[in-house]
Amino acid sequence: MPSAIPTGNERITKFTNCRLVKGDELVEQDLWVSSETGKIVRSQEVFYGKHEVPDNIINLGGRIISPGLIDVQLNGAFGFNFSTIPDDVSSYGKVLKQVNKSLVQTGVTSYLPTLTSSRPEVYHQALPFLGPSGGPRRAEDGAESLGAHCEGPFISPTKNGIHPVEVIVPAVNGFSDLEKMYGASNIYPTVSPIDGALLPPKIRKITAAPEIAKMTQTIPELISRGIIYSMGHTEATYEEASAAVAAGGTMITHLFNAMRPLHHRNPGVFGVLGLAESLPRPYFGVIADGIHLHPTSIKIAFNAHPDGFILVTDAMHLVGLPDGVYEWNNDGERLVKTGPSLTLEGTNKIAGSSITLIECVTNFLNWSGASVPQALKAVTATPAAMLGLGGVKGSLEGDADADLVIIDEEIDESGMKNLRIDQVWKFGNSTHWFVAIEEDIGQPKMKSGELI
Repeated sequence: MPSAIPTGNERITKFTNCRLVKGDELVEQDLWVSSETGKIVRSQEVFYGKHEVPDNIINLGGRIISPGLIDVQLNGAFGFNFSTIPDDVSSYGKVLKQVNKSLVQTGVTSYLPTLTSSRPEVYHQALPFLGPSGGPRRAEDGAESLGAHCEGPFISPTKNGIHPVEVIVPAVNGFSDLEKMYGASNIYPTVSPIDGALLPPKIRKITAAPEIAKMTQTIPELISRGIIYSMGHTEATYEEASAAVAAGGTMITHLFNAMRPLHHRNPGVFGVLGLAESLPRPYFGVIADGIHLHPTSIKIAFNAHPDGFILVTDAMHLVGLPDGVYEWNNDGERLVKTGPSLTLEGTNKIAGSSITLIECVTNFLNWSGASVPQALKAVTATPAAMLGLGGVKGSLEGDADADLVIIDEEIDESGMKNLRIDQVWKFGNSTHWFVAIEEDIGQPKMKSGELI
């Protein structure tokens, strides 16, 4: 891990007159970052021990500094659907790079690119591009993949949402079915050809229904390879959900959506959030777009287990595009975008969202009465902890990655708050300097993103 102590060669930036998100508080404190190490500098040790001075001082005029936002469920953005393979597969990686440079400007510095239920060839072709991408630590690369999220196809056919029923399969043979579906090279750690280091799998998280075939039995094999198991798109009873947690499941995908509803005689998946349980309580994702869930349902979930509460967008590739009807996949299905609402054409089925993560934070802030640090924790420290990256991502402590968002907090006459992204920094560098100038960078020329 790169040291956060300056070597004397790099540029050190000091942010002053700012409020830092530290736990559940906003702390008036300076922050030092290094553009060479890409880390937050231990300023007390450097300033008082080594008598170093910063190369650059930025007065933020009281603005908020938060760790960079982390979205653990993003299906695509700016016209690019991660689950759609173009005719020229080599163009997939090129467009993905453009999307990452645009995505970081929304405040998302790290994310899990999500593949919805698909045929095996989609996983085999897409996953090599979607694995962890932060190794080179280049700020100019934009948003960083922390590994792919495979949402399906081992899900319940009765809780499929817009996932095509014809591609949904049960894991009747257990883990070997996952190897065949995703590709063994994407589900196992690999050895770097450069330095021999052990590299993590391309897949970081899998969403599956625990009650289907032998899925619960595969959970220990997944977590032994560094892959997170998340319950979702499921008819699981409380007992089946509890068995999945006991086996090592640590996450719930978009709580309440595409799962058996809470019932007073059997609370289903929601029941594993109960404080009286002997099992560890899992983390859980919530879509705060005002469409997927009622604000009161979100407040109930937050109050049930605030330390596990993670805001996600579940955004489709139509984020940043105008309203209209769009191609969704290679099977000819189409999505209708009306404001933040996305539906499968000809149905009333919700098809993900078209909201940004900072808008989800603002919604939750206004609906819940939570503080700004509590709301931001749901997209920084909590998802980082879920991913096993506490102290590296989602933190402003010394030695953490210097992924930052500078936020303006606006309050209107009625008392409604709005959090607006003012600046984004990645690995100690301002992303402003790395924004591509191509006029069409936000709308790659892909079939899945063309307006009909």
